[in-house]
Amino acid sequence: MYKVPLSRTKIESKLALMREALSVLNTIGERLSAEQFAGDPREFAVAEHHLRRALEAMFDIAGHIISRFPYAPGKRPKTIKEIARALGDKGVVDKEFALNRLVKMAGYRNRLVHFYDEITPQELYRIVTCDLGDIEQFARYAIETVRSPERIGLTVEE
Repeated sequence: MYKVPLSRTKIESKLALMREALSVLNTIGERLSAEQFAGDPREFAVAEHHLRRALEAMFDIAGHIISRFPYAPGKRPKTIKEIARALGDKGVVDKEFALNRLVKMAGYRNRLVHFYDEITPQELYRIVTCDLGDIEQFARYAIETVRSPERIGLTVEE
């Protein structure tokens, strides 16, 4: 069976978007206290926007990688939570990281998109100051996948 190679260009462009968003988020976390953040709706909106962009880019990469694996008809992961689990199953990321971190990030991405009116400044600030390392860890896995795709049975187009 012919395998479609990963697109280095696509993955690298999404990684650049993630880095840009993470840079903005890290600056917010370093510059503002929790009280300052909660009291400034503009900072909240900026953080919400950039977290959503980082997560969207991350799951675009995840979907791209998973799409290169063969699946039986009707068995291909469709939702981002299924894609997150599949990354662990296929060895793209550590299985524990997939189940304990990526699946939760997929759920939070869904909250940002569908239940945005329920997001509080306190929870968003906690994510900005405590959880961005999970996105950075995913970026490291993506870079490793592009550098050594053969470890998971894939190839990369140059």
